[in-house]
Formats: sequence, structure tokens, C-alpha cells
Amino acid sequence: MAHLTAQDLQTQGEQVFVRCDFNIPLEPSPEGLRISDDTRIQETLPTLKLLLEKGASLVLASHLGRPKGQPVEKYSLRPVVAHLSKLLGRQVLFASDCVGPETEKVRATLAPGQVLLLENLRFHPEEEKNDPTFAKKLLGSAKFYVNDAFGSAHRAHASTEAIAHLATHAASGLLLAKELRYLGTELSQPKRPFLVILGGAKVGDKIGVLRSLLQKANTILIGGGMSYTFRLAQGKKIGKSLCEPDKVPLAKEILAEAAQRGVKLLLPEDTFIVEKLDFAARQVSPGKFTAPGENIPDGWEGVDIGPQARATYAKEISSAATILWNGPMGVFEIPECAKGTFAIAQAVAANQKAVSIIGGGDSVTAIKQAGFSQQVTFISTGGGASLEFLEGKVLPGVAALQKNS
Repeated sequence: MAHLTAQDLQTQGEQVFVRCDFNIPLEPSPEGLRISDDTRIQETLPTLKLLLEKGASLVLASHLGRPKGQPVEKYSLRPVVAHLSKLLGRQVLFASDCVGPETEKVRATLAPGQVLLLENLRFHPEEEKNDPTFAKKLLGSAKFYVNDAFGSAHRAHASTEAIAHLATHAASGLLLAKELRYLGTELSQPKRPFLVILGGAKVGDKIGVLRSLLQKANTILIGGGMSYTFRLAQGKKIGKSLCEPDKVPLAKEILAEAAQRGVKLLLPEDTFIVEKLDFAARQVSPGKFTAPGENIPDGWEGVDIGPQARATYAKEISSAATILWNGPMGVFEIPECAKGTFAIAQAVAANQKAVSIIGGGDSVTAIKQAGFSQQVTFISTGGGASLEFLEGKVLPGVAALQKNS
């Protein structure tokens, strides 16, 4: 089903409630908490600027972290105000609560072109309970609702689901529409060869995605902690590497299904292994590479793909017409274990003929750290939302927009 977008709305002189995704990383500084990555703010700017150009006043709402239904200072959205003001080139007002008499007073005085950011939605338990009464309070007197928070679209919360049914006009923002285009339309009938790169820690987190993509992909490259569960399924020894023994039967099923469908599913031929890994301290003991096809010895742990795997994967990537990447190839947070992930990032960026989609989560952080974020086609702002959408699940936040339309 189709739905309206912000471009379809006539908002001159109207107040628009915009659900944003400002769930951003904050870090300590001498001046207090500051934003360490403003990607999600930057990505919603086109929607905000469009609505302001259309003569609207904006009420912006978001969550931040997991405050569990009560005010927690470290999860306040206040640090966003100055940064967003600078990006928009106008003062952004701040309400110390997202509902209540004081917030209503400020909202009543908003003139066209003014922007108000509400405090963290999750300071109220009603938000995550998808409470319709709370949603009505959030909407206030606004007739227009715009959802530009793809990263929260898989949650049926008051600000993403209930509110969309209450608004006179509900639409997606430009970012949400772009996410649906690239993760949906572009991948429903991809240009071929269609190559998928899947990494991350656990097979269990990617089961639905794997099963869905097996029906579409020509080639799947596996890396990260999940690769060791597949190795175990092949009868290989993996030392003390991260794995999910209970998922071995499932891994065997996936390998068999790939073979049956003629999908080339590749696992790393060689691995960078260490004896000690201290994730908290971001340190590993001196490591070594296994030979291609060699088992990982007892007492050693796989932490990255090896040089042969990097070369094999890069060759496959170079011939793809559509590339989807979700998940790192190793413990990329530690420099010694990041070379495989960065090599994949470089290979994806080098294939300028392909439509390259970075499917949210750690792979977004990785491609930015590698310095190639400007050389790929699309970077998703969703984590769990990206995975659920790729699985083919209905996202409540999107379904509500479609019903309103």
C-alpha cells in the first residue's frame, strides 16, 4: 500500500508533529554530554527544511536510550538543541517535557518557521505501551503528523503507531521514504548479480534475514562471529571462538538450502586468531593467521577474517551489481581486528558500478571509520528496523501511515 510523504502535504501556517530519530551516541566532555555522531540528525534535515519552506511550525519528538519510563538526566535530548539550531540556521526551542500544560503553552505560541524539540518520549511509560491517550496528548492540536524515524518504525509505540491513526494527515518524511525505497523497492528486484555480506556476532540475530535473502541473492559472504557457527556445522574445529552450538542444526539447514537454490554461500578460508581478547580494554594478545582451510587450534579465538578471505570476498564484491552489507567481519572495535572489516568497506566502495546499500548497525560505523561513507549508494539509519524490514516483516510505524492514507 502507498502512503503520503512530506512532499504531498500542504502545511502553510500549520503545526506539524515530526517523529525524528535523535537516538544518537553521546560522550562526556568538559561542557557536559556532547554528540559523538550526528548522522541521524543530519539525515532528517531535508525533511525539516522542506516543511519549514512549506510554511509550517515544527514540533519534533524522539526517544534517546532506555530510561525505562522515567526521567533520567543522561538520556535528556537537551544536548541536541544547540547542534540542531546550528544545522538549521535558526533557534530551536526546547520543552522540558513532551506533554503537559507548560509544553502546551509553548506549542500554542509557535509561529510559522519556528521549531520546538520535546524532551525524551521514553521518560513516560505510556510511550512504549502505545497508549492512545498519550498519543493524543503528543499530537495536541496538530493535524499533520510526519514520521521520519525509520530506526523506530519497527516499534508499535505511541509516537510511531497510535498517533498516526489520530492525525488528520499522516505521512513519511523524506528519510523514511528513502529507507523504504532502498531496502524495499531496490532489493525486491535487484540488479544482478546480487551479493549479500552478512557479519556480526550471532546467527540467531540474522536467521530471518538469511532465509529471506536466500530467495533473492546470487552470492552470500559470511563473516564475523556467526561464521564460526557455520564452521562448526561443517565439522570444523573453532577453538574457543564465539559460536552458538544450539544453532548448528539451523546453520546446516541454511547451507543445504543455499546449495539447493544455487546460491554461492562463502565462509572465510582463513582467520586471524588470538589467545586472549579483552573487549573492555580493547586489547588482544599477539595473533596469527590460520592457513586456508586450517582448523582453529584449541585455546585460540577467531577475531577477524584472514588475507585470503579478504581477497576472495573483494573479488566477489567487484563483480556485483547490487550489494547489501550488514554486520562487521570481526571485532572491528579493536584496531588489530578491524582490517578484514575495513578491507570489505574498501571493496564495496571501489565498486562504483553497483548499487551499494549499508544495512544499518555496526556496518555503518565501520564504513565511516574506514573513510568510505561517501562512496556508497545508501547508508541506512536503522538497526533492528533494517533487519526486520529485510526479513519481510511489517513495520508498525509504516503500516499505520498506509492505513491513514
